[in-house]
Amino acid sequence: MSFDNLYWGDIGAALGQTLAMVGGALALTVLVGLPLGILLYLTGRQQLFQAPVAYGSLSFVLNIIRSVPFIVLLIVLMPVTVIVTGTSLGIRGVIFPLVVGTSPFFARLVETALREVDRGIIEASLAMGASTSQTILRAVLPEALPSLLAGVTVTAIVLVDYTAMSGAIGGGGLGDLAIRYGYHRFQTEIMLVCVAILIVFVQLIQAGGNRLVIHFSRK
Repeated sequence: MSFDNLYWGDIGAALGQTLAMVGGALALTVLVGLPLGILLYLTGRQQLFQAPVAYGSLSFVLNIIRSVPFIVLLIVLMPVTVIVTGTSLGIRGVIFPLVVGTSPFFARLVETALREVDRGIIEASLAMGASTSQTILRAVLPEALPSLLAGVTVTAIVLVDYTAMSGAIGGGGLGDLAIRYGYHRFQTEIMLVCVAILIVFVQLIQAGGNRLVIHFSRK
């Protein structure tokens, strides 16, 4: 095994693709998962808009998506991905299934974070004449912000895992590079470098997320 002839240009390009996939998919996951999580919270038991049928139906759908292994979800969604993005390959073809796969997961984290908010804060907000939307936006979400940031951090790490998995079907990024060179061409050193970069990447995400959670917990 020799590390003298590594394809640093390819590794840099793959890292850029991984960053683009994780960043783009995380932003869209928050945009989709946050409203879903709020809806789960509001329609849940003993909440402001308690609606067992709506809550049960939404939970059922989210649980179905969460039950499907991501590598299978990638393959199952291929026809839909082509319709939505025009391709099932590369960054453009991977972000859509990434969002579909992680939005239900993030929605559950949001629901859990909102449930941890003290009901006294909600009742005090309503007693002062705030509407439901004002209570959610100005009382519940700010109070749950540290937990929500922790959820975003966990989701970002899950996305790193999923982008590596998407390399198995030509999704691009470090996972794709590790599989192509490390598995198909037996160039173990490239696979090891890709794994090391992914480990550092995850550590940085976790450290950054922890700092944000601590910062907003003190306010």
